[in-house]
Amino acid sequence: MSKNIVIVESPAKAKTIEGYLGKDFKVASSYGHIRDLPKGDKAIDIHNRFKPTYEITPDKKEVIKNLRSLVKDADTIYLASDDDREGEAISWHLKEVLKLKDENTKRIVFREITKNAIQRAIENPRGIDYDLVNAQQARRILDRLVGFELSPVLWKKIKTGLSAGRVQSVAVRLIVEREREIEAFEAKSSFRITAQFEVDGKTFQAELPKKFETKAEAEAFLKACLQAEFTVGNLEKKPAKKSPAPPFTTSTLQQEASRKLYFSVAQTMSVAQKLYEAGKITYMRTDSVNLSEEAMRSAESAIKNEFGDQYHKARKYTTKSEGAQEAHEAIRPTDFSKPEISGDRNEQRLYDLIWKRAIASQMADAQLEKTNITIQISNSDLTLSAHGEVIKFDGFLKVYMESTDDENEEDDNQNKTLLPPMQIGQALQLREMKGKESFTRPAPRYTEASLVKKLEELGIGRPSTYAPTISTIQKREYVIKESRDGTPRNYQEMVIADREFKESTKTEITGAEKQKLFPTNIAMVVNDFLVEHFPNVIDYNFTAKVEKEFDDIASGGQDWQDMIDNFYGKFHHSVEETEQVSRQDVNSSRFLGNHPENGKPVTARLGRFGPLVQIGDNDDEDKKFASLKKGQFIENISLEDALELFKLPRDVGMFEGKKMVAAIGRFGPYIRHDGNFVSLKKEQDPLSITEEEAIQLIQDKREADAKKHIKTFDENPEIQILNGRWGPYIKFGKNNYKIPKGKEAENLTYQETIEIIENQPDTKKKGGRFAKKK
Repeated sequence: MSKNIVIVESPAKAKTIEGYLGKDFKVASSYGHIRDLPKGDKAIDIHNRFKPTYEITPDKKEVIKNLRSLVKDADTIYLASDDDREGEAISWHLKEVLKLKDENTKRIVFREITKNAIQRAIENPRGIDYDLVNAQQARRILDRLVGFELSPVLWKKIKTGLSAGRVQSVAVRLIVEREREIEAFEAKSSFRITAQFEVDGKTFQAELPKKFETKAEAEAFLKACLQAEFTVGNLEKKPAKKSPAPPFTTSTLQQEASRKLYFSVAQTMSVAQKLYEAGKITYMRTDSVNLSEEAMRSAESAIKNEFGDQYHKARKYTTKSEGAQEAHEAIRPTDFSKPEISGDRNEQRLYDLIWKRAIASQMADAQLEKTNITIQISNSDLTLSAHGEVIKFDGFLKVYMESTDDENEEDDNQNKTLLPPMQIGQALQLREMKGKESFTRPAPRYTEASLVKKLEELGIGRPSTYAPTISTIQKREYVIKESRDGTPRNYQEMVIADREFKESTKTEITGAEKQKLFPTNIAMVVNDFLVEHFPNVIDYNFTAKVEKEFDDIASGGQDWQDMIDNFYGKFHHSVEETEQVSRQDVNSSRFLGNHPENGKPVTARLGRFGPLVQIGDNDDEDKKFASLKKGQFIENISLEDALELFKLPRDVGMFEGKKMVAAIGRFGPYIRHDGNFVSLKKEQDPLSITEEEAIQLIQDKREADAKKHIKTFDENPEIQILNGRWGPYIKFGKNNYKIPKGKEAENLTYQETIEIIENQPDTKKKGGRFAKKK
């Protein structure tokens, strides 16, 4: 039996660490949290200073049994869970449940899983930091109180099964308010003037700094330019520089991985967790941009070896966030000399991003030369401008350039190119001048990355909460992440070339969205109810203030029970006041008008399975219902659009002697044929889908189903071998089982399949942060 036991929360982390410690150490895993607040109203004693009651989760009883046997005869137990509030709480729970003694229990922390870091941690142990534990407890208890008391209010007043949370409801509010801002936005048109000039056989683009508000103004300007001469009025060259961005924090990694790699926030954290546990990167939950002196020396060596001395510049970054801990580090590689690693493709791509960002942060500025040219027009007081940019020394740009969420970035950068040599007074030859109608744009809908950025700007949430918050609001169907097609829009374009004026009407696609966050109808109804009755709970400033109070508890500046007591009194009073609110008073239905033929009222409201429109009163025996289509909202659907929905179900045609019917159901629009249902593609409309398109959908579904099914067995038809998104697998009842490597799915016998099912561990017993609750 080993005399030294190290307990971590992840088996992958345990495996890596055990390779660094000698035979005198045994490394075990708790598989995340071992106990939590139980369900129900017995978890928190409100009348006894909010004292929590914890219980061991059922799937951890065997884990606890094994850990108890390991620590029983150990000389020293090292609690080595992650170096943050959640990790500190895991260590505290382990100490309590395993009844560990202070004299032989040591807390060790590290921000990277390398041999040196682990050995330093063993040499410099400490005790449990109870301030960090209390900050985690305060968050867990406060969020439980909010959810436990608020969710039943939503069930009574709006719809059964709804949930609310302190941070998730604020995130939903941001998305709802942005959607309404977009809906209320009225685009204004103006005319942008651009020109193509030629100098010594080379062309460059210039632009009129001002835009014309009307077509008439733009047309008059263009026609005047038909007879104009153009000369270089002023030419200015000046040096400029670009500096690198700091190394990644959790939020900036999530944002950049979304922009560059198209990862979801949850995917980024999952891949980063694997890299950390394999010892490839430092800890991935951090709001610090600091690099250690050792890391800076390592980066310096890698830069000078790879690029030369002139590319290195040591930089110390400081964090703007008040709650950031500068003792922690930014996310960086554990070994700067390794620009590439082994691993799956996503691990390699994310590591590459982290390595480049961290290396670039210690590199020299890029040296630029910017050229600004003013072009005079002989018959006008207005002038055109051209801007050029040339890189004199690439510096950090040799490795990395940060992306942005600015959807106008392409327009802003298109003129920043190399301009041909020119002199003041030089005549320019106009090849073409264009006046194009452009339209103002509303603020863009949030992506996962831009929502993280907004939450961080508002001080809402912390590195450990962004990913779970964004996942939760999607799982609970308050928010949908999807791409949507745009709609055509006409615009006017006028061109002068070869002393001729031409105008035309062209078409562009506007409003197309790629992987954006859209609120659902239920999100809007719930948000409005919470804003009216619980303004504090989802107030941006108040939520940020609560986060600051958690930080104060973590630093020992505030008592966690006092903090919750200050919050709970007013909150609970608001909950009690909602008892007076009737369900009918909640704004979940809207009168649209009367049916033009029968005069019956038409309303839009939330139904059991989602938003719908209804013809007739509730007590009308002949009332009719129709589900809203995607993108339609209770609060703004018109009577005309509502009546269109009643054209469904709609007969589309016949196939194989049986009727095909288009309709909208709980899960969206579909075709029903011979008792089977086939979902429409996102670009298809149940009101306009043709017979040929419906037949194709049915045939495609049959083909996909045929490819999915590989094999069944007469001995037990419940066991199936199927093709899935990630390859073949075994399905038995409600459970799925992986087929081991080296086994061909088509050749598996019934006996081999039974052995795979019996020998495969039940993955549901292993949790995640592994199983950390955030």
